Amino acid sequence: MTGYLTTHVLDTARGCPAEGLKIELYRITGDSRSLLKTLTTNDDGRTDEQILPAEKFEIGEYELVFHAGAYLDATGTPPEEPRFLDVIPLRFGMSEPSHYHVPLLLSPFGYSTYRGS
Repeated sequence: MTGYLTTHVLDTARGCPAEGLKIELYRITGDSRSLLKTLTTNDDGRTDEQILPAEKFEIGEYELVFHAGAYLDATGTPPEEPRFLDVIPLRFGMSEPSHYHVPLLLSPFGYSTYRGS
C-alpha cells in the first residue's frame, strides 16, 4: 500500500462544509519546517487533489496549517479583536505508508481533529 494525505473541513457552527479555507502543508525536519503545498478547500470542504499524493509521500513529521480566521471573516462570522481562532496548526507524524486523513471540525470558538479513514 502506498501512503497519501487528505483532509475534510466541516464548519460545525454553520452545519456545512468549509468552502474556501486555505491550508498549508509543511514537512518538519528537526527545528525547521519547509512549505510543501498550499491548497484551498472546495464546496465539499475537501481539496481537489490529495494534500500529499503517493508519489511524494515520505514517512515523517508534518504540519497542516488551517487559516480559520480568514475563512470565518469570509463567511461573515462576527469578528472579535483579536479573533479567538485565527491560524490552526496541526502537527502530526506519519509512520507507515498508509492513507492518512486529518479532518478538522471548526467553529469560531473551538475545533476538533482526529485520524480519520
